[in-house]
Amino acid sequence: MTDQRFIIEMGMGNDLYGQDYTKAAARAIEDALRHSSIPLFEATGLNHDAMRVQVTIGVQDPDAVDCDALVSNLPRGRASVKAVKGGLNVANPDNGNVIVVASASVEAFLPPQG
Repeated sequence: MTDQRFIIEMGMGNDLYGQDYTKAAARAIEDALRHSSIPLFEATGLNHDAMRVQVTIGVQDPDAVDCDALVSNLPRGRASVKAVKGGLNVANPDNGNVIVVASASVEAFLPPQG
């Protein structure tokens, strides 16, 4: 039997001046994580290593995201990060500055409990 998803959170992050896709992605992940508190582990005694964390980042240039760096910043579980086409680049026509906007989906899975 496959793992069961027990949480999904969404987040948004941006980099206003540096056009840094990894920085925007990290902020999107942090935004998603700030929306969650999972007392399940303390309540049941489950180890955090039982949890698989799957993160999907949407940005206009997925190849510019350092997914390995983002994995190392996730606080719990066995994590993976993938970047896909999405998000938004917003150009300022007055100065050419590009704001990078990233979206994140953070999903957590556990083996079937029963």
